[in-house]
Amino acid sequence: MKVIYDQETDTLNLILKDTAIKESDELKEGLIIDYDAEGKIVSIELIDASKNVSEPTGILYELKGTKTAV
Repeated sequence: MKVIYDQETDTLNLILKDTAIKESDELKEGLIIDYDAEGKIVSIELIDASKNVSEPTGILYELKGTKTAV
């Protein structure tokens, strides 16, 4: 998984699989889900991320109860 925050466009992308996008749906205004040819989620894009995420430039990664700041 890869997380990319673009300050210039204020978008946050969570890339779950590095595969071609077949279809995209905007579930709600500013929330876009991308799907592969099999209909599985490939990535999630959040527009105006700084308005929706407390710290778009920081990540807290949690693995089975263990918290690690990145």
